[in-house]
Amino acid sequence: MALAIFDLDNTLLAGDSDYLWGEFLVEQGLVDKEHYARENRRFYEEYKAGTLDIHEFMTFSLEPLTRYPKERLEALRSQYVEEKVRPIVLPPAKALLRKHREQGDYLLIITATNRFVTEPIAALLEVDHLLATEPEIRDGYYTGYVEGTPCFQEGKVIRLKQWLEATGRNLANSWFYSDSHNDLPLLELVTHPVAVDPDEVLAQHAEMKGWPVISLQG
Repeated sequence: MALAIFDLDNTLLAGDSDYLWGEFLVEQGLVDKEHYARENRRFYEEYKAGTLDIHEFMTFSLEPLTRYPKERLEALRSQYVEEKVRPIVLPPAKALLRKHREQGDYLLIITATNRFVTEPIAALLEVDHLLATEPEIRDGYYTGYVEGTPCFQEGKVIRLKQWLEATGRNLANSWFYSDSHNDLPLLELVTHPVAVDPDEVLAQHAEMKGWPVISLQG
C-alpha cells in the first residue's frame, strides 16, 4: 500500500485554512480586529516568501485558543468549517483523492496548520491520517504552545519519518502533492513529487527537476 501524501492549503483547498481561521476570528469579534488582521496578513506574506518564523507565528495563532473552553471552541470551529472551508474544497482535489483511494493507496495530509483547525478538514476530505502542528493541551485547555516539532519545512520531514517509524510504513512508490516551495524538503524525499498550482519558486524547481506540474484550481 503506497503512501499518497498531500499538502492542504492552496493544494487541496483553494485558499489557506490558517489564514481563513484568522479572518473568521476577526469577523466574529473574538480578537482585536485591526491588530489581528494586520498580523495575520504579515505572517501569510512571510509564509509565501519562505521567511516565516514558525514559532512566532504559532505563538500568535494559538493564543486565541487559550481564551475559551473546549465546547465553545468546537462550536466556533464547526461554524468556520461550514462557512469558510467547505466552499473552497476543490472538486478536482476530491477526484484526485478518490483516484488514489481506489488505487489502494494510504491517504495522508501533512500540514503546518495546527491540528485544531485541520482535523475536521481532514475528516471532511476522508483522508486516512493527518500530520499537523500539534497545539499543547493541559487539563483540557490549550496552552498556546506547540507540542513537539512544528510540521513546517524540514519539520514535515521529521514528523513524517517519526510517523513512518512508529507505523512501520515506508516511502516506496510514495507521492507528495504541494503548491509551496516550503515543502521542497519533503518533495525531494518521495518517489513521485508533484507540484500543484505551484508558487514561482516551486514552479522553477519542478521545471529544473522534470517534476510533473498539475492544476486543481483550473
